[in-house]
Amino acid sequence: MSDVTTTAPRTSRAVRRAIEHMTVEQALLSRRSVRAFLPTPVPRDDIEHLLELAARSASNSNCQPWQVHVVTGSVKTRLTSELLAAHDCGDRVSTREYNYQPKPNEWAEPFRTRRRRFGESLYGNALGIAATDSAARLAHHRRNYDFFGAPVGIILTVSRNPLDGALVDAGLFLQALMLAARGAGLDTCPQASFIDFYPVLRRHLDIPDDQLIVCGLALGYADNEHRLSRHHTPREAVASFTTFYEDSP
Repeated sequence: MSDVTTTAPRTSRAVRRAIEHMTVEQALLSRRSVRAFLPTPVPRDDIEHLLELAARSASNSNCQPWQVHVVTGSVKTRLTSELLAAHDCGDRVSTREYNYQPKPNEWAEPFRTRRRRFGESLYGNALGIAATDSAARLAHHRRNYDFFGAPVGIILTVSRNPLDGALVDAGLFLQALMLAARGAGLDTCPQASFIDFYPVLRRHLDIPDDQLIVCGLALGYADNEHRLSRHHTPREAVASFTTFYEDSP
Protein backbone atom coordinates (compact mmCIF):
# COMPACT_ATOMS: atom_id res chain seq x y z
CA MET A 1 0.00 0.00 0.00
CA SER A 2 1.35 3.41 -0.92
CA ASP A 3 2.41 5.81 1.81
CA VAL A 4 0.96 8.69 -0.19
CA THR A 5 -2.17 10.15 1.40
CA THR A 6 -5.08 10.06 -1.01
CA THR A 7 -8.32 11.99 -1.05
CA ALA A 8 -11.22 10.06 0.45
CA PRO A 9 -13.67 8.79 -2.16
CA ARG A 10 -16.92 10.70 -2.58
CA THR A 11 -19.77 9.19 -0.60
CA SER A 12 -23.51 9.48 -0.96
CA ARG A 13 -25.44 12.01 1.09
CA ALA A 14 -27.26 9.21 2.95
CA VAL A 15 -24.01 7.57 4.00
CA ARG A 16 -22.48 10.86 5.11
CA ARG A 17 -25.58 11.63 7.17
CA ALA A 18 -25.52 8.19 8.84
CA ILE A 19 -21.82 8.44 9.67
CA GLU A 20 -22.32 11.86 11.24
CA HIS A 21 -25.02 10.63 13.63
CA MET A 22 -23.95 7.13 14.79
CA THR A 23 -21.37 6.56 17.50
CA VAL A 24 -19.01 3.60 17.65
CA GLU A 25 -20.99 2.29 20.63
CA GLN A 26 -24.23 2.48 18.66
CA ALA A 27 -22.62 0.67 15.73
CA LEU A 28 -21.43 -2.11 18.04
CA LEU A 29 -24.80 -2.48 19.73
CA SER A 30 -26.80 -2.48 16.50
CA ARG A 31 -24.50 -4.69 14.42
CA ARG A 32 -25.90 -8.14 13.74
CA SER A 33 -25.44 -10.85 11.14
CA VAL A 34 -28.23 -10.11 8.67
CA ARG A 35 -29.50 -13.04 6.61
CA ALA A 36 -32.14 -11.28 4.53
CA PHE A 37 -31.30 -8.22 2.42
CA LEU A 38 -33.13 -5.81 0.16
CA PRO A 39 -31.97 -5.61 -3.48
CA THR A 40 -31.28 -1.87 -3.06
CA PRO A 41 -27.90 -1.14 -4.73
CA VAL A 42 -24.96 0.25 -2.77
CA PRO A 43 -22.98 2.84 -4.79
CA ARG A 44 -19.38 1.94 -5.51
CA ASP A 45 -18.21 5.22 -3.94
CA ASP A 46 -19.83 4.15 -0.67
CA ILE A 47 -18.17 0.72 -0.80
CA GLU A 48 -14.78 2.31 -1.44
CA HIS A 49 -15.26 4.67 1.48
CA LEU A 50 -16.08 1.79 3.83
CA LEU A 51 -13.02 -0.11 2.66
CA GLU A 52 -10.85 2.95 3.20
CA LEU A 53 -12.12 3.18 6.77
CA ALA A 54 -11.54 -0.55 7.36
CA ALA A 55 -8.00 -0.19 6.02
CA ARG A 56 -7.22 1.91 9.11
CA SER A 57 -7.24 -1.37 11.07
CA ALA A 58 -4.16 -2.40 12.99
CA SER A 59 -1.96 -5.12 11.52
CA ASN A 60 1.29 -6.78 12.54
CA SER A 61 4.14 -4.39 11.71
CA ASN A 62 1.64 -2.54 9.50
CA CYS A 63 1.92 -5.35 6.94
CA GLN A 64 -1.74 -4.89 5.87
CA PRO A 65 -1.91 -8.43 4.39
CA TRP A 66 -5.56 -8.25 3.29
CA GLN A 67 -7.01 -8.22 -0.21
CA VAL A 68 -10.69 -7.59 -0.95
CA HIS A 69 -12.70 -8.94 -3.88
CA VAL A 70 -16.03 -7.15 -4.41
CA VAL A 71 -18.69 -8.70 -6.65
CA THR A 72 -21.90 -7.02 -7.78
CA GLY A 73 -24.37 -7.22 -10.66
CA SER A 74 -23.94 -9.90 -13.31
CA VAL A 75 -20.53 -10.93 -11.94
CA LYS A 76 -22.12 -11.76 -8.59
CA THR A 77 -24.96 -13.58 -10.38
CA ARG A 78 -22.53 -15.82 -12.29
CA LEU A 79 -20.47 -16.56 -9.19
CA THR A 80 -23.59 -17.37 -7.20
CA SER A 81 -24.87 -19.65 -9.96
CA GLU A 82 -21.72 -21.77 -9.93
CA LEU A 83 -21.55 -21.82 -6.14
CA LEU A 84 -25.13 -23.07 -5.94
CA ALA A 85 -24.44 -25.69 -8.60
CA ALA A 86 -21.42 -26.92 -6.65
CA HIS A 87 -23.47 -26.97 -3.46
CA ASP A 88 -26.31 -28.91 -5.06
CA CYS A 89 -23.90 -31.44 -6.55
CA GLY A 90 -22.21 -32.03 -3.22
CA ASP A 91 -18.88 -30.61 -4.38
CA ARG A 92 -17.95 -29.33 -0.94
CA VAL A 93 -14.20 -29.69 -0.39
CA SER A 94 -13.02 -32.35 2.04
CA THR A 95 -10.17 -30.17 3.31
CA ARG A 96 -10.43 -26.41 3.72
CA GLU A 97 -7.53 -24.07 3.10
CA TYR A 98 -7.23 -23.56 6.86
CA ASN A 99 -8.70 -25.21 9.97
CA TYR A 100 -11.68 -22.95 10.49
CA GLN A 101 -13.62 -25.00 13.04
CA PRO A 102 -13.95 -28.49 14.58
CA LYS A 103 -16.12 -31.20 13.06
CA PRO A 104 -19.73 -31.14 14.34
CA ASN A 105 -19.13 -33.90 16.89
CA GLU A 106 -15.80 -32.51 18.10
CA TRP A 107 -16.94 -29.26 19.69
CA ALA A 108 -16.03 -28.95 23.39
CA GLU A 109 -18.05 -27.17 26.05
CA PRO A 110 -19.10 -24.42 26.45
CA PHE A 111 -18.91 -23.96 22.67
CA ARG A 112 -21.02 -27.02 21.88
CA THR A 113 -23.93 -25.70 23.94
CA ARG A 114 -23.62 -22.15 22.56
CA ARG A 115 -23.58 -23.50 19.01
CA ARG A 116 -26.63 -25.69 19.65
CA ARG A 117 -28.55 -22.78 21.15
CA PHE A 118 -27.68 -20.62 18.17
CA GLY A 119 -29.04 -23.26 15.80
CA GLU A 120 -32.23 -23.62 17.81
CA SER A 121 -32.72 -19.86 17.87
CA LEU A 122 -32.07 -19.37 14.15
CA TYR A 123 -33.84 -22.38 12.67
CA GLY A 124 -36.47 -23.07 15.30
CA ASN A 125 -37.46 -19.69 16.72
CA ALA A 126 -36.75 -17.29 13.85
CA LEU A 127 -37.48 -19.51 10.84
CA GLY A 128 -39.93 -21.95 12.39
CA ILE A 129 -38.04 -24.97 11.02
CA ALA A 130 -38.23 -28.15 13.04
CA ALA A 131 -35.01 -29.83 14.09
CA THR A 132 -36.01 -32.89 12.06
CA ASP A 133 -36.67 -30.92 8.85
CA SER A 134 -33.22 -31.29 7.30
CA ALA A 135 -34.46 -30.28 3.84
CA ALA A 136 -35.71 -26.90 5.05
CA ARG A 137 -32.52 -26.33 7.03
CA LEU A 138 -30.42 -27.11 3.98
CA ALA A 139 -32.55 -24.75 1.86
CA HIS A 140 -31.82 -21.92 4.26
CA HIS A 141 -28.11 -22.72 4.39
CA ARG A 142 -28.09 -22.71 0.58
CA ARG A 143 -28.96 -18.99 0.67
CA ASN A 144 -25.41 -18.31 1.90
CA TYR A 145 -24.18 -18.70 -1.65
CA ASP A 146 -26.35 -15.85 -2.90
CA PHE A 147 -25.01 -13.67 -0.08
CA PHE A 148 -28.54 -13.83 1.41
CA GLY A 149 -29.78 -11.62 -1.39
CA ALA A 150 -27.39 -8.75 -0.65
CA PRO A 151 -26.45 -6.62 -3.67
CA VAL A 152 -22.77 -6.67 -2.70
CA GLY A 153 -20.68 -9.76 -2.07
CA ILE A 154 -17.17 -9.53 -0.65
CA ILE A 155 -14.49 -12.21 -0.45
CA LEU A 156 -11.67 -11.44 1.97
CA THR A 157 -8.23 -12.97 1.49
CA VAL A 158 -4.85 -12.52 3.17
CA SER A 159 -1.27 -13.25 2.23
CA ARG A 160 0.04 -16.61 3.45
CA ASN A 161 3.48 -15.12 4.05
CA PRO A 162 2.83 -13.57 7.52
CA LEU A 163 1.58 -16.99 8.72
CA ASP A 164 -1.26 -17.21 11.26
CA GLY A 165 -0.80 -13.59 12.27
CA ALA A 166 -2.43 -12.61 8.99
CA LEU A 167 -5.67 -14.22 10.17
CA VAL A 168 -5.64 -11.96 13.23
CA ASP A 169 -5.15 -8.99 10.92
CA ALA A 170 -7.99 -10.22 8.72
CA GLY A 171 -10.29 -10.37 11.73
CA LEU A 172 -9.44 -6.81 12.68
CA PHE A 173 -10.11 -5.64 9.12
CA LEU A 174 -13.38 -7.55 8.91
CA GLN A 175 -14.72 -6.19 12.18
CA ALA A 176 -13.77 -2.65 11.19
CA LEU A 177 -15.54 -3.06 7.86
CA MET A 178 -18.71 -4.37 9.54
CA LEU A 179 -18.76 -1.51 12.04
CA ALA A 180 -18.09 1.07 9.34
CA ALA A 181 -20.98 -0.38 7.34
CA ARG A 182 -23.29 -0.25 10.36
CA GLY A 183 -22.22 3.31 11.02
CA ALA A 184 -23.26 4.14 7.47
CA GLY A 185 -26.70 2.60 7.91
CA LEU A 186 -25.79 -0.63 6.11
CA ASP A 187 -25.79 -4.21 7.34
CA THR A 188 -23.52 -7.21 6.88
CA CYS A 189 -23.16 -10.92 7.44
CA PRO A 190 -19.72 -12.54 7.69
CA GLN A 191 -19.81 -15.94 5.95
CA ALA A 192 -17.28 -18.70 6.46
CA SER A 193 -19.47 -20.99 4.33
CA PHE A 194 -17.63 -19.89 1.19
CA ILE A 195 -14.42 -21.61 2.20
CA ASP A 196 -16.15 -24.96 1.62
CA PHE A 197 -16.21 -24.12 -2.10
CA TYR A 198 -12.96 -22.21 -2.47
CA PRO A 199 -12.12 -23.77 -5.89
CA VAL A 200 -15.17 -21.99 -7.34
CA LEU A 201 -13.98 -18.68 -5.92
CA ARG A 202 -10.53 -19.19 -7.37
CA ARG A 203 -11.97 -19.93 -10.81
CA HIS A 204 -14.06 -16.75 -10.83
CA LEU A 205 -11.85 -14.28 -9.00
CA ASP A 206 -8.26 -13.21 -9.47
CA ILE A 207 -6.91 -14.72 -6.25
CA PRO A 208 -3.17 -15.50 -6.35
CA ASP A 209 -1.99 -18.84 -4.93
CA ASP A 210 -0.15 -17.02 -2.15
CA GLN A 211 -3.44 -15.58 -0.88
CA LEU A 212 -5.58 -17.51 1.62
CA ILE A 213 -9.37 -17.22 1.31
CA VAL A 214 -10.59 -16.18 4.77
CA CYS A 215 -14.34 -15.72 4.37
CA GLY A 216 -17.10 -13.91 2.55
CA LEU A 217 -19.21 -10.94 3.59
CA ALA A 218 -22.69 -9.92 2.48
CA LEU A 219 -23.21 -6.14 2.38
CA GLY A 220 -26.39 -4.15 1.82
CA TYR A 221 -29.59 -2.95 3.46
CA ALA A 222 -31.42 -5.32 5.78
CA ASP A 223 -34.93 -6.45 4.88
CA ASN A 224 -36.52 -5.51 8.19
CA GLU A 225 -39.85 -7.04 7.15
CA HIS A 226 -38.31 -10.50 6.87
CA ARG A 227 -38.94 -12.83 9.80
CA LEU A 228 -35.18 -13.18 10.28
CA SER A 229 -35.01 -9.53 11.33
CA ARG A 230 -36.30 -10.70 14.71
CA HIS A 231 -33.30 -12.98 15.24
CA HIS A 232 -30.80 -11.66 17.77
CA THR A 233 -28.02 -13.54 19.53
CA PRO A 234 -27.12 -13.11 23.22
CA ARG A 235 -23.67 -12.32 24.59
CA GLU A 236 -21.92 -13.66 27.66
CA ALA A 237 -21.49 -11.34 30.66
CA VAL A 238 -18.11 -9.67 31.07
CA ALA A 239 -17.56 -11.54 34.33
CA SER A 240 -17.74 -14.88 32.48
CA PHE A 241 -14.71 -14.22 30.30
CA THR A 242 -12.63 -11.60 32.15
CA THR A 243 -10.09 -11.85 34.94
CA PHE A 244 -8.92 -8.61 36.54
CA TYR A 245 -5.47 -8.40 38.12
CA GLU A 246 -5.30 -5.32 40.31
CA ASP A 247 -4.11 -3.92 43.60
CA SER A 248 -5.98 -5.04 46.69
CA PRO A 249 -8.07 -2.34 48.42
